Amino acid sequence: MANTFEVTGGYKLKGEIVPQGAKNEALQILAAVLLSKEKITISNIPDIRDVMALIDILKDLGVVVIKLGEDTYSFEAKDINLDYLQTDVFRKKGASLRGSVMIIGPLLARFKKAYMPKPGGDKIGRRRMDTHFIGLEKLGATFNYDNNESFYSIHADNLKGTYILLDEPSVTGTANILMGAVLAKGKTTIYNAACEPYLQQLCSMLNRMGAKITGVGSNLLYVEGVEELGGTEHRMLPDMIEIGSFIGMAAMTESELLIKNCRIDMLANIPTVFQKLGIQMEFRGDDIYIPSQKNYEIQRFIDGSIMTIADGPWPLFTPDLISIVLVVATQAKGTVLIHQKMFESRLFFVDKLIDMGAQITLCDPHRASVVGINKDYKLRGIVMTSPDIRAGVSLLIAAMSAEGKSTIHNIDQIDRGYQNIDTRLNALGANIVRK
Repeated sequence: MANTFEVTGGYKLKGEIVPQGAKNEALQILAAVLLSKEKITISNIPDIRDVMALIDILKDLGVVVIKLGEDTYSFEAKDINLDYLQTDVFRKKGASLRGSVMIIGPLLARFKKAYMPKPGGDKIGRRRMDTHFIGLEKLGATFNYDNNESFYSIHADNLKGTYILLDEPSVTGTANILMGAVLAKGKTTIYNAACEPYLQQLCSMLNRMGAKITGVGSNLLYVEGVEELGGTEHRMLPDMIEIGSFIGMAAMTESELLIKNCRIDMLANIPTVFQKLGIQMEFRGDDIYIPSQKNYEIQRFIDGSIMTIADGPWPLFTPDLISIVLVVATQAKGTVLIHQKMFESRLFFVDKLIDMGAQITLCDPHRASVVGINKDYKLRGIVMTSPDIRAGVSLLIAAMSAEGKSTIHNIDQIDRGYQNIDTRLNALGANIVRK
């Protein structure tokens, strides 16, 4: 199976592009269908590997899944086969997909038990599950871990609402605990909750299904447990990470792009951070227009000191775009310190950019200093391997702006998060061959 991109750099893009549905929202929303036996219709579902793998697990569990359109499916979780969770097939599928952990909360809430292999996913450093487990334990769940099998068994005969202070505002952790709490007895308070748009979407969907969640959009959620949930219709947000990727891609390749239907109201400071790198943009209704720009200059702080761009819990800058910002800075004028706080291995792909001619000093696992070359010379094409989804697209952006031909192996990682990315970019003028 094709697992390589061959990218010829130097081609400018031109035209309109519509971002896919949000990957990180999809994994939560799809897991939530297990909370109800009634039909739930979801649209703007991205056709990417991680999402399709979770839909596959739902089908195996007994959820009736019907494809209604290109990006629209109905789900009916009336008859669920919990025995499937004990099979080798599930162990293999669940272990290969980090998003499979999202089914724990809904299964505990509705069926009082769940099983889960130790999940996989990106190789970007430790991604502990403590927030999920501690929160669900406070609701009344009991976890048992088989170290030999790398397999969790979770039981919860009687989930009860309680006060939960999260040790970190984990998006998936908040979502899992929230889905456990909506059918628990009594009132649950979740403090230091994640408040990303994905969580807001999940809360809105659950409330339409009959849940009683207040504080949506804040880090303090109140959940009044209900007996059961009904069906609903839900449309997912456009993927903010893809939007940021397209902004950076346009700047690196001197392209003129119109990014359509962005839900700008849900992007927080993502456009602002790219503007700090000197990238021009116009907001046209709900579209973002990026003009062709020969050069862009990194701003400094008011006192003249070097700009630092760091990630943080929403509404601060999302960690999933740190890799994109870093690669875009390599061709800017000026210097920036990139501080990736959450994952200690996410910046380790910079050695490939250095090989391409970028001026980057990796200070430690979390920080990199980038001296922009102001397009005085082009990056050069090399052979490289994608270590994770976001680094993969960063390397793709670098290759598209480089001189000559680049080969990117392990593009399965890119396909996990970006839908038909080569086809969509080639339609705008890129030269990407899948091999």
